[in-house]
Amino acid sequence: MTNKIDKLSIIITGVGGQGILLASNVLGKAAIYEGYNVIGSETHGMAQRGGSVVSHVRIGNVFSPLIPKGKADYMLAFEPLEALRNAEFLNEKSIAIVNTYPIIPTTLRGEVWKYPKVEKILTELKKFSEVMAINASELARKAGSIKTLNVVMLGALASTNFPLKEENLKRAIREIVPPKTIEINMKAFELGKIASKSQENRLF
Repeated sequence: MTNKIDKLSIIITGVGGQGILLASNVLGKAAIYEGYNVIGSETHGMAQRGGSVVSHVRIGNVFSPLIPKGKADYMLAFEPLEALRNAEFLNEKSIAIVNTYPIIPTTLRGEVWKYPKVEKILTELKKFSEVMAINASELARKAGSIKTLNVVMLGALASTNFPLKEENLKRAIREIVPPKTIEINMKAFELGKIASKSQENRLF
């Protein structure tokens, strides 16, 4: 899809160390390549210690860096429970792409607490928006590095009805990641695309 963008709001969530800022920068650069205004904001708790991280990316005719509740067009959730934690930003027309590999929050480790079943999280999330579930962590390892998780998610995003051109997303990735990692990042992007098209992972 290459229709002109009026407003586009993407929320990216996960935990510290998953490459959320890089994914935000890729989206911002790709939008700039196409001539759009880009603003955003990153909020987090103990990001350096695996705490929650949320990044807002807004493109087009927008004036606030923060996405209002219920106004996100897309969500990239690098961790399933973080997706549910930020579900208030979604609406029935939103698309949430969720990595199904769970990470227990650092604030709850060692406490008497049981991580919910991922299937239950996805069921709850479907009450807010459309959902695409993929094991992006496994695909990142397949690409050659768990650090490419963020690029796997961007590849999955590119295969939805996403208005930014795939060629510009790839261009931004190549310019942002270290040169020696370009090849595995491009592989990660393609694996994300393939996974998003799978009947098993389709939007539901």
